[in-house]
Amino acid sequence: MKYTIRHINLLYKTIVLSLFCLFISSCTEQYVFKTNTFESILVVQANITNELKKQEIKITRSYRLEENGPTPEDGATVYVTDSDKNTYEFEFEKSSGFYVSNTPFQAITGKLYQLNITSKDGKSYSSEVETLTTVNEIKVEPIIETIDGEKGVQIRVTSNDPTSKSQFYRFEFEETYKVVAPDWNPNTIIVDPSNPGPYFTYLVVPHKKEARVCYTTKKSDDIILISNVGLSEDRIDLPIRFIGVKDPIILQRYSIIVREYVQNLASYTYYKTLKSLSTSASLLSQVQPGFNYGNLKSNDDADQKIVGYFEVSSVSSKRIFFNFRDIFIQDQYPPFFTPCYVKEYANCWGEVGCSGPKIHSLVAGSGFEEVYYAQRNKMATLLFVTAGCGDCSKISSNIRPLFWVD
Repeated sequence: MKYTIRHINLLYKTIVLSLFCLFISSCTEQYVFKTNTFESILVVQANITNELKKQEIKITRSYRLEENGPTPEDGATVYVTDSDKNTYEFEFEKSSGFYVSNTPFQAITGKLYQLNITSKDGKSYSSEVETLTTVNEIKVEPIIETIDGEKGVQIRVTSNDPTSKSQFYRFEFEETYKVVAPDWNPNTIIVDPSNPGPYFTYLVVPHKKEARVCYTTKKSDDIILISNVGLSEDRIDLPIRFIGVKDPIILQRYSIIVREYVQNLASYTYYKTLKSLSTSASLLSQVQPGFNYGNLKSNDDADQKIVGYFEVSSVSSKRIFFNFRDIFIQDQYPPFFTPCYVKEYANCWGEVGCSGPKIHSLVAGSGFEEVYYAQRNKMATLLFVTAGCGDCSKISSNIRPLFWVD
């Protein structure tokens, strides 16, 4: 859910930019945006779900336009209370930047929940009371489709609530794909430790790390919303991710997990506003009359600003896996992520045509340009290949996810 906090902070930027645009609407010269006046505002991202787990809440501070991003608000007192007078305390986790509940818990149907925050400067905030939304199961299927002349696989999510109690939905997905280095060699080379130089020699040794098979994980970066208000039945059929047949992320094996959050009208409206404001056109054109975004308020000062939303929602998730040939029976495999080139270097020093310094820089350096591929004539010639083609860890992660199934 990291993308959500990005959009929450856009609320703050939107207001500053919108007001600023009123003053520069007649200007034609380029202007470098800087914050002349700045107000530090608490920004909260909180979603308690029906999953039994350690729940997470993210609290940051607004930041100046010229700054790179928000700073986590550590040192706050954070807890959630329910209508049975239970209190769930949260502690700041420096590694993730989240406040994490001390014990696992889950939102339960029929209970009321409220978020309470005391910032490190002693200011008190609380949310409106929220209840858990209706639980709704989902299905995720890959289907071959052609969009704008491009053939590919469309990931579709479907759900149906026969009780018609759920009408508003937010979706997010996280995809993971397998990366296999096409020109991998089980061996690599290192500088011979017995030769201090300056004319270095090398030893062929087995890889000490996984370099052939890797995995890349990416989270969705958009707010995906849908409502069935006005429809004859509570049925959702949503195309959530299209992947072209030539996209290398499906070259080997691909997985996607889709999460559906059932929302109430207030939270749906809030996220819809975020989505609207996050567009570049909105950032430059919309003038917002107020700052009361979300369901959080100050307990000390009615004029104290706070941005964010405390949501209590049911979540359903579904993960699928597929190989390229599971979907495309006769189509040509997509290309690798990058063109793969093999280069030969003469392993010698001081003579015309020798590549000793270049080889040493490749072996002793970061290896993000080229990596060892093979040798010829008893190390007289060394072959190097484009880095990602010989070592997948140069473009991906060599740590296998716990959920992965081949």
